[in-house]
Amino acid sequence: MHTVDRENVSATLTVAVPAARVFALLADPTTHSAIDGTGWVQEAADQAPLTEVGQIFRMDMYHPNHPNGDYQVANQVRVLDPPRAIAWLTGQEKDDGHLEFGGWFWRYDLVRLGPSETAVTLTYDWSAVPQSIREYLQFPPFGPEHLTNSLHHLAELAAPTSRARTPDR
Repeated sequence: MHTVDRENVSATLTVAVPAARVFALLADPTTHSAIDGTGWVQEAADQAPLTEVGQIFRMDMYHPNHPNGDYQVANQVRVLDPPRAIAWLTGQEKDDGHLEFGGWFWRYDLVRLGPSETAVTLTYDWSAVPQSIREYLQFPPFGPEHLTNSLHHLAELAAPTSRARTPDR
């Protein structure tokens, strides 16, 4: 199930996995490429687990419409509430080292439904994107099914039979 609002889109999926396991995957940037599934997120340039608000983690990206194809984003953790919520703001590092954020963020909210069942809501919010960026980028830059697909990828990674590297393996 997904919902589209004027300035955000979200999807929710119930997974047969404990919230702590789901959260651990989300706090591990090395899993983000597999969760995304579009091919845009290539790999974690910073592979340390996300452990605090304000932490910066960089991801190597690719998009055919980007002027260089390959590029890197710098994400700043804005919410870190294990095992309930995690969110980050996406931007880029300028040549002078200054981080500039575009105004969009990703957020996962986890609701424990039982010892081995979690409702996961993924939200992409672009409400703080300035008009200057909206003039050349379309929001959202993907269809609403992308969030649902990402949640299914997350569920596959988190499944007890997954061979993916997870914190309890």
